[in-house]
Amino acid sequence: MKHFIILVAALFSLASCTNNSPIGEIPYQLPPEIEEVPFGTQYGLRAVEIELPDTEGDKKALSTLHGKLVLVDFWASWCPPCRKENPELVKLYEKYKDTEFVNGLGFTIYSVSLDRSKEAWLQAIEDDQLPWPIHISDLTGARMKAAISYGVQAIPSNFLLDQNGVIIGVKMRGEKLAETIAELVAE
Repeated sequence: MKHFIILVAALFSLASCTNNSPIGEIPYQLPPEIEEVPFGTQYGLRAVEIELPDTEGDKKALSTLHGKLVLVDFWASWCPPCRKENPELVKLYEKYKDTEFVNGLGFTIYSVSLDRSKEAWLQAIEDDQLPWPIHISDLTGARMKAAISYGVQAIPSNFLLDQNGVIIGVKMRGEKLAETIAELVAE
């Protein structure tokens, strides 16, 4: 049984390594003859739809952000690495929110909280001064269907989407995320 568990863990590890393909391998604009890209949670696929309540209880769909560069960010108020990353995300948002990108206009963050406490979630948004407009959660914690659908096993975890909702980056943080976004700015 122990060997089986080790084998499964090794396969899981190998599968997750394939998600970080270089950004230049897919087109930023779909050719006219291709109307749809398969949906999924891996690099090169159109991101699986998420639609959850925001801080006011209104449902916000990820697909409403098509046309922008979008970072789908899974985090929680109780997660120290997430909270440490938030100031960097604020800087990126402020710098690029109105920027023209290759085949897209603007950058935003679709913030998905794995919190269970609405009070803690709202307090973290306020304390960290997170200015982007969409913060969502169903307050079910790590059992959240969206996190399971995206294969999120640890937070912070994120997915960078192009203007068509196609995943062009996975699990990028700090300098790597900033460099990738900078490379996409239209010249």
